[in-house]
Amino acid sequence: MSTTGVSPIAATLLAFAAYWLAYRFYARHLAERLFGLDDARATPAHALRDDTDYVPANRYVLFGHQFASITGLSPMLGPAIAVIWGWLPALLWVVLGAIFVGAVQDFGALAVSIRARGMSIGKVAESLIGPRAKTLFHILIFFLIALAMGVFVHIVATLFSPDFYPQSVLPTAALVLLALGMGYAIHHRGWSLRMLTAGALAALLLLVLAGIRYPVVGPSLAQWKWLLLAYAFAASVLPVWLLLQPRDYTNSLLLYLGVAAMYAGFFLTNPSFVAPAFDPSPAGAPPMFPFAFIVIACGAASGFHALVSSGTSAKQLDKESDARLVGYGAMLGESLLGLMAVLACTAGFVSREAWLARYESWQAADTLGGNIAAFITGTTHFLSAVGFSAGLAGAAVTVLMVSFALTSIDSATRLLRYNVAEVGGTLGVGLLQNKYVASAIAVAGIWFFAFFQVGGEFAGLVLWQLFGTTNQVLAALALLAVTVYLLRRGKPLIYTFPPLLLMLVSTVSAMSTNLADFWRTGEWILFLTGGSILVLAVWLTVEAWLAVRRFRRRGIVEPLEVQFAPEQ
Repeated sequence: MSTTGVSPIAATLLAFAAYWLAYRFYARHLAERLFGLDDARATPAHALRDDTDYVPANRYVLFGHQFASITGLSPMLGPAIAVIWGWLPALLWVVLGAIFVGAVQDFGALAVSIRARGMSIGKVAESLIGPRAKTLFHILIFFLIALAMGVFVHIVATLFSPDFYPQSVLPTAALVLLALGMGYAIHHRGWSLRMLTAGALAALLLLVLAGIRYPVVGPSLAQWKWLLLAYAFAASVLPVWLLLQPRDYTNSLLLYLGVAAMYAGFFLTNPSFVAPAFDPSPAGAPPMFPFAFIVIACGAASGFHALVSSGTSAKQLDKESDARLVGYGAMLGESLLGLMAVLACTAGFVSREAWLARYESWQAADTLGGNIAAFITGTTHFLSAVGFSAGLAGAAVTVLMVSFALTSIDSATRLLRYNVAEVGGTLGVGLLQNKYVASAIAVAGIWFFAFFQVGGEFAGLVLWQLFGTTNQVLAALALLAVTVYLLRRGKPLIYTFPPLLLMLVSTVSAMSTNLADFWRTGEWILFLTGGSILVLAVWLTVEAWLAVRRFRRRGIVEPLEVQFAPEQ
């Protein structure tokens, strides 16, 4: 174990400076020089407007959607485990990984998708790599989203139960109604977004207080799951202007305020790191490389983000230049939350003894409930410095976590619906392209992981060990698609190819190690499922390599302006 006298505040200020420099200079270079964003070109939101999925959105509303949708629970849970290797590697990967890998992937997927009729990264892969690539992407996408959202449904239902935080139910439910009202007022009554923003923020704060006073108890765990699945179906089929846009925007206001309060409390507390700076071999933990990358996941890079960028956000982008804020900027916002998780779980504990009690071994640290508790403990400590009582702080943080998870659930169900519809287009089955049928299939996939039990444990929790590697594999494959796009247009690959190699090497190494462990311990479901994912990833990489060889033989450089996705 190594220690250092670095102040958490100094480390955080350096991270803030890195974020600002990256957005100010690096993201602008990517936008102008690499992807050639041009507001003179019509985005899919205008060219294909249908007022259901393709609807132009205010750039700040769309930023709120992207930020809230990509965040979910993972940037809070991943770093809460990864700090067992020390705060320094976790902090470096959260900050630098987001700047040079995660944000580039999110931005790249969005930029490529708006040149492809707003199609998903899976559909885009068909034009870039080949039809088999599209099918492989669709399989990975369905598994990843259904698994993650099944677990999120289970976690949110658990948090709603009387044993945890029933005070989060009222503000969460009221937020949905508030969003519906805002969507109607803006779209049909022409009310000002600025005026509604102030009212929505005040209402949200009052709702959090009301939830503490009036906790909702009664429904069982299963009943809460069914209610969440019903909500996911409704959110998938309703027009984006009615629920998705206003809910994510209003939800993001609460998230901004909550994260800002956490950082304010952190600076006022002026804590010290009680965790080691670097511990390469904590008890029972796997090797730091490659597993730190896999464990932190969404806090630095996530394949799910590429699905949001190329699935919902690309269909709502008003101007091409907005992609810089929405694609690159939202990832930096998530990284800020991941950074807070690192700080909360290393400097938010009151003593070294308290930290060691939580992180005495990998087995003690690597639990969903323990990760949630560690994040809440640390952030509650920070929030107490700005006047929050312990009860109010715990409730507020829980509402934030539930809001993140619920926003991911509604956006992800719509993404699954798009995925099913694209499969229907490939197979020539028109029924699968019906939004109600496709949404029902999407919800059924989520239901399986939320309800189906294997050996007395929910399937989602059993297979959750595969989420990190699958998610990072998809991130690598999204970077692969963006890299092929740039190669075909004669653009430099230095911005996407090194991150692609890093993600491929780390994920394949981690998956191979996990498969060996599953084989040794006889966990055959995990072994077969994980092995299938690894085969799909390798197969897709080979398909991309063959596509590049075909392209090089042709020797034709395609212009950036080409709308290369086929008609639906």
